[in-house]
Amino acid sequence: MNFPSLKSLQDVNIEQFQHDLISWYQEEKRDLPWRKDQDPYKVWVSEIMLQQTRVDTVIPYFNNFVDKFPTIEALADAEEEAVLKAWEGLGYYSRVRNLQTAVREVKDQYGGKVPDTKEEISSLKGVGPYTSGAILSIAYGVPEPAVDGNVMRVISRILSIWEDIAKASSRKIFEEAVRQLISKEDPSSFNQALMELGALICTPTSPSCLLCPVRDHCHAFHEGVQQELPVKTKKKNMRHVHLGAAVIATDEGDVLIQKRPESGLLANLWEFPNVELSGAGNPKMELELFFRKEYGLDVELQAESIAKIQHVFSHLTWDIDVYYGKIKKSPVTKEKSQWVKKGEVEHFAFSVSHQKIWQRAQEEAKS
Repeated sequence: MNFPSLKSLQDVNIEQFQHDLISWYQEEKRDLPWRKDQDPYKVWVSEIMLQQTRVDTVIPYFNNFVDKFPTIEALADAEEEAVLKAWEGLGYYSRVRNLQTAVREVKDQYGGKVPDTKEEISSLKGVGPYTSGAILSIAYGVPEPAVDGNVMRVISRILSIWEDIAKASSRKIFEEAVRQLISKEDPSSFNQALMELGALICTPTSPSCLLCPVRDHCHAFHEGVQQELPVKTKKKNMRHVHLGAAVIATDEGDVLIQKRPESGLLANLWEFPNVELSGAGNPKMELELFFRKEYGLDVELQAESIAKIQHVFSHLTWDIDVYYGKIKKSPVTKEKSQWVKKGEVEHFAFSVSHQKIWQRAQEEAKS
């Protein structure tokens, strides 16, 4: 393919670039648990976890996850509730649901072996160009690009590419750049080195150019424009939603929880009853009316909220007013809702915001 944005490629000594980058990586790479072997399944799990999540956050989750589900078969055969519980707190739960769906397909169609061809691996649920490139290059030594935001930032500076990385159409340009730069002898180290460089040296702000192993090859550094790259348009305005949520407990200590729908945001996770507030009335009264209409329960909540919790998604912010109330146990007729014993709440998978709600409610109950 002919991309005008890649004209500076002709000025790069590709062999020397590969040598400088990989040599630095071999010396400086972090000791991360998914780098201990090249098991395709573990590479796959790590790459899914690392999407939009910091490495330090992922490490304990990865260790726990592969301990609970050490093989393709173990994850394929696991109950979804157990899988969501192991993922609890990482966010973007569609990632793990897609992973389990894809793993079941690998078990059924490929005898439990992660495919080693671009066509087959790309057909799996949730496996896009980046994930397929990462698995193929890292686990199987196939010289495929693995281009994420980190890599686009590095390459935009190395080659002085001024295309907007927020546009989907720009990805092809960066994939072609990596395809021409990648080491055919060691694509695993090359791709991981690009990722490592973006994480440790070529950071979004204040890149450490004087420590960069490929500074001599970097067009942006020589032009003095490294702070201006990559070009990335801002996201659309964030939508704010004001919610009221309540932890309702019986005298026996049972707590009311409900399950979210099977699709959409935080699908199939558990939560405490909540409703979007109008902003026009008293939040406590709106919540009590919600319980009467939706659950058939006459609940009297405490006069004041016990917490205000904010949860930020990529496109949406929840501002949650949290209330606490006690009630005599009554039957629950609302679908996917149930009373659970106080000591069993932790057995269910909740989003981070509702974990915080539960923590605050327990503190309130003790006071």
